[in-house]
Amino acid sequence: MAQFYRYSEEGLAEAVLLARHALAIDPAYTPAAALVGSCRWVQVVQRWKVSDDDIADCIRLARQALQAARDDADTMWQAGYTLFVLAGETAMGATFVDRALALNPNAANGWMVRGWIHALLNQPEAAIEACNRARRLSPFDPLGFLSAAALAAAHLAARRFDESIEWADRALHDQPGNAVALRIKVVACAHFGRLDEARAELDRLLAIYPGMTITGWRTNLPATSFSPEYVVLNVAGLRLAGLPE
Repeated sequence: MAQFYRYSEEGLAEAVLLARHALAIDPAYTPAAALVGSCRWVQVVQRWKVSDDDIADCIRLARQALQAARDDADTMWQAGYTLFVLAGETAMGATFVDRALALNPNAANGWMVRGWIHALLNQPEAAIEACNRARRLSPFDPLGFLSAAALAAAHLAARRFDESIEWADRALHDQPGNAVALRIKVVACAHFGRLDEARAELDRLLAIYPGMTITGWRTNLPATSFSPEYVVLNVAGLRLAGLPE
């Protein structure tokens, strides 16, 4: 977990390696199986090195963890979110996250990913409620920048672009390399009429995603799990900021 919290390419690779060592010792150790999935979705959204085989394997591990961990909330929300993001199983993934929160209503990061699910499905008010609950439960969480980014996504979905920019800036203050928060800020600035700032942030984003295009973003994971309305909103903002088709 310490390596996962580093939120770096090297840290995520090391976290996967350690989780696999744990599974070699005990193949039934579901927290390690679920952690592999969490590492993989971070690697995907950051465009760090991850193969199709890696993704298929982590989906398999997530399913395995969900079958075995009926009373482990942390395993359940991690594996459920892996299915939502990487397998495109939006309804099933959300159901498992909800089960995790029923088991443990104090699972702060379970609420954080529930907030992401609501935001990406264009349900901004529910997303804001879930993320605020996550932040109340764990105000100094090492993954707090992800709940801030989720709030940025939620306010973007609600077309409250100024608040979206504010939350994206909070996320980027804590984790400057967070590509998702950067993309949200680009889109929100563009829609808010701050085109010079949108273009400057797009340059930062392209340093992380060299060769990024609108078509590529729309067709790659995890955008295929987003609601059509949220995709259209992002595409319009990216286009305004000058991202090539």
